[in-house]
Amino acid sequence: MHHRSSSAPPSGAPGTALTQGLKGRQITMISIGGVIGAGLFVGSSTAVAAAGPAVLISFLLAAALVVLVMQMLGEMAVAHPDTGSFSTYADRALGRWAGFSIGWLYWWFYILVIPIEAIAAGEVLGGLLALPSWIPALTLIAVLAGSNLLAVRNYGEFEYWFALLKVIAIVAFLALGVLAVLGLLPGSDARGVGHLWSEGGFAPKGGMAVLAGLLTAMFSFQGSEIVTIAAAESEDPRKNIKKAVRAVVWRLGLFYIGSIFVVVSLVPWNSDALADGSYQAVLDRMNIPGAGRIMDVVLVVAVSSCLNSAIYTASRMAFSLARRGDAPAAFAVTSATGVPRTAVVASTVIGVVAVIANYVLPGVFTYLIASSGAIALMMYLVIALTQYATRRGGGPEPSEVRMWAFPYLTLATIAFIAGVLVLMAVLPGHRLELWLSLGLAAVLVGVGVLRQRRLRALPPAESRAGAEAPSTSSPADAVRG
Repeated sequence: MHHRSSSAPPSGAPGTALTQGLKGRQITMISIGGVIGAGLFVGSSTAVAAAGPAVLISFLLAAALVVLVMQMLGEMAVAHPDTGSFSTYADRALGRWAGFSIGWLYWWFYILVIPIEAIAAGEVLGGLLALPSWIPALTLIAVLAGSNLLAVRNYGEFEYWFALLKVIAIVAFLALGVLAVLGLLPGSDARGVGHLWSEGGFAPKGGMAVLAGLLTAMFSFQGSEIVTIAAAESEDPRKNIKKAVRAVVWRLGLFYIGSIFVVVSLVPWNSDALADGSYQAVLDRMNIPGAGRIMDVVLVVAVSSCLNSAIYTASRMAFSLARRGDAPAAFAVTSATGVPRTAVVASTVIGVVAVIANYVLPGVFTYLIASSGAIALMMYLVIALTQYATRRGGGPEPSEVRMWAFPYLTLATIAFIAGVLVLMAVLPGHRLELWLSLGLAAVLVGVGVLRQRRLRALPPAESRAGAEAPSTSSPADAVRG
């Protein structure tokens, strides 16, 4: 494993340091784009069908959870910016086993995001270009992986434009939606808010359906935490993280709650049109010409953005694990431009294998995807437990970003997440995801505990074997090592 490096590697030489290649505007867009995935444009229709107009409550609960978790993560990330983010903080506060297991679980989650998004893009592009879907799927992975291999600024620039296009699409949709609700959109067949109660009431399927919708809504919000990983490669990590955490409330409110309100107001919750995606169903009822093609373009941009971020995020978590001695040493080696190329290639190759498995062994692929189904909730739980342990452990009192009403809201968040995990065990459609995810987590926790015990038995000088200890120094040190 590699020792801490006090500075970036010499030009043209490999090293073990990341660069500060991301600009403030890119970090801002990464933080916005992180919460806008295909789940908003298409997947939200599943939640609407499950809960009816009361899906608004599902999304409000899910958004509240993410806001609380991001406030906790922001408190720790502003104090100690680190590319390992919550995995590094868990390592420090809960034990090496915790950082090891949640780091690998998170890496696995984003490894599987790569094929999910590539396959979705392949289906759309394949239809538009009259090609087998696997060709554009693999091509897109190759292009974005190649970009990530060159320099972190390439990831940042791609994500800047992807996120900007997504924001423009959502703002345009919301503007059209408000006009339609007010009856001011010429030619629209949809107007008013009558559909909020006209088809069986606000909660036509009852309270349990609202909880079922909560699960779908919750997984739509995955990605908010990416900004705390990316910010470690910017010039002012603390400022960028603080800015992103403070803006998460209005972004979730405007983009998600606003969009879902427009959908359930203008389209009956039990409409067959929702099968094509919630946004497209609304645009069709507004009689917007070319709604299908518009949504095809937006969907490709959204999934390309998620794919781009998945390659970046998986590689940086692998890099961080390697710096702490919990992954192959090669993952911690960076190029002359500060990119952990081996980590990028390894993460991408496994993603490509998963894409191929989808076409060759679809049954196996289904189980692979299910194994990541509860990882987002586990990550939220670890963040909450870590923040609680950090504050209770007598760490320095946070100054710039503070968790509200500590410890009460932290404990309430932990209880809420535990309740949602129980809900997954109760609802038939989510049991496989829960048990496979828990099984994978149990294996990793077991390995992590064994590693921790073995390392504790070694002399102190050998226990980290030259690996990087979690950073407690300045923002620059957190990046350069």
